[in-house]
Amino acid sequence: MIVSKRNWRSNRREVGSKQQSRVLLFILITLFGSIASRLCWLQILQGTHYRKLADENRIRLVARAPFRGRLLDRNGIILASNKIRYNLFIQPRFVSKENWPLVRDRLGKLLSISSDLLENNYQNNFSSQYYRVTLAEGLNQQQVLRFKEQASSFIGFEVDIDVVRHYPYGSLASHVLGYTQLITAKEYKFLSSKGYLLRDRIGRIGVEAAYEDYLRGQWGGQMLEVDAFGSVQRTLGEKMAASGQDLVLTLDADLQRAAEKALSDKSGGAIVALDPRTGAILAMASRPAFDPNFFSRSFTSQKEYDHLFFSSSKPLFSRALNAYDPGSTWKPITGIAGMESGKFPSNIRLETFPCINYGSHCFPDHNGKGFGIIGYEDALSVSSNTFFYQVGVGVGSQELYKAAKKFGFNALTGIEIAYEESKGLVGNASWAAKGRGWAKPGTTPWLPEDMASASIGQAVVQVTPLQLARAYAVFANGGYLVTPHLASQGIDWTSLERRPKVDIRPSTLRTIRRGLRKVVQFGSGWRIDLPDLPSVAGKTGTAEDSSGGPDHAWFVCFSPYESGEIVVVAFAENTPGGGSVHALPMAKEVLEAWNLTRSK
Repeated sequence: MIVSKRNWRSNRREVGSKQQSRVLLFILITLFGSIASRLCWLQILQGTHYRKLADENRIRLVARAPFRGRLLDRNGIILASNKIRYNLFIQPRFVSKENWPLVRDRLGKLLSISSDLLENNYQNNFSSQYYRVTLAEGLNQQQVLRFKEQASSFIGFEVDIDVVRHYPYGSLASHVLGYTQLITAKEYKFLSSKGYLLRDRIGRIGVEAAYEDYLRGQWGGQMLEVDAFGSVQRTLGEKMAASGQDLVLTLDADLQRAAEKALSDKSGGAIVALDPRTGAILAMASRPAFDPNFFSRSFTSQKEYDHLFFSSSKPLFSRALNAYDPGSTWKPITGIAGMESGKFPSNIRLETFPCINYGSHCFPDHNGKGFGIIGYEDALSVSSNTFFYQVGVGVGSQELYKAAKKFGFNALTGIEIAYEESKGLVGNASWAAKGRGWAKPGTTPWLPEDMASASIGQAVVQVTPLQLARAYAVFANGGYLVTPHLASQGIDWTSLERRPKVDIRPSTLRTIRRGLRKVVQFGSGWRIDLPDLPSVAGKTGTAEDSSGGPDHAWFVCFSPYESGEIVVVAFAENTPGGGSVHALPMAKEVLEAWNLTRSK
């Protein structure tokens, strides 16, 4: 069959058209298949991931700080609370780095804030991951009003509130209360799992640190919807911050104020007042002190920080918890060692001397001539050194150490802020044989001179004012070793677990008590035996500073003598002149303040 040329061309066009349609259809199927596959990948397989990214781009979480629990004294007086502070923030994504210098200068001029300060805060805190960066803290009302009036011309900026710690009485009880401070980036790595944020504050020392979990509360916040430019469109939800719990302390603010006033003319020292029946601390003062509000200030210079942390006077250092040579306040412990060992019973009488030789040194009595033949009570009253040299050397270091341990020495007291506390030192032959803490074992033997010094609380004996208060509480309460504490917290502090009975003979306790009473009636403590005060028993002490400084002055007492309701330890650091001259008047001021509150 012969096909015409025209038909052949027509058939060829028809076949070509069909082929083009097939190619076009293939291309369309491939294109739409790719689109469908991509949509399936994005919406089904990766839908959760991209939905999360979209939400994160659209939703912002703004944290709200909790109110920290307040600190109250035993009568409800507020010792630490919270203060609202206004801060200036910027949303870094909204303001370009090119526009920032111009906006910064305008803002600084409006609020009377240094452009350099704004720049430093911007550079130090800027991160593309931060929704808000703090530019200025602690704005006053005038600055806040100025910003509010011009807020529309500062898109991306906002003024919001921050909560900081406030101590209404400044330095009062600063070493007990402590302070709070922003956590560091290093701390955040392990504290973030406990709910802390980078803007969070944490208790550093004192009660603020010891009861951190009890006081801190929980963060809250707002969920905000923002547009592509970072501007807030609406609030999606809010979780209220949970405030921390208030903590009632055992402190008496009036007694604390009296203690700090009594210390005011001393360059350094401490006063501890506690209830010998329970161990509740009524006052605990240390000088020099510091103002914990310093750590809540908006800005502090490095010079100010260095002055506080590296000052030679060590204002952050609690003298009440540091160990010093106790001098003659230690003699009751030596007496207990003598009586409890059986070598020097309570009725013994010893001849005293101008001085007694031990090793290469003649150890003198403080009057240079001795006090004749006397017993324990008179030896305490006149504070005879040579009497207690004989007792201490006679029983040996291990018996003295044994007696000291019964009264809580050479150990932590159990107070909540024990991480700041020294356990002190009661030197003995075993300790010396091990190298005294600084030499090779076997190279520093226990010497006769050591034993004589230990007998009167010098050189190889160091105790804290709090330890001394705890020990004298045993004399005041009839033989129980209390646990000092700053908050009762519903605990039975008179249980045997927290107030065990000291294993000593009743005759030993009676002898020491009568001797301490005679100190006030007839000895160096007579200035505190006044008709307007309940009966007092106590002991003065003048101690050489084994670190090489001037003498320390001590006075320890309890009152009333019959029932024992308060123990007071007064310590004047490196204040030569005697415990009766410098420390006793300090204790007297505290007792007078206590007696006023007692009589109300």
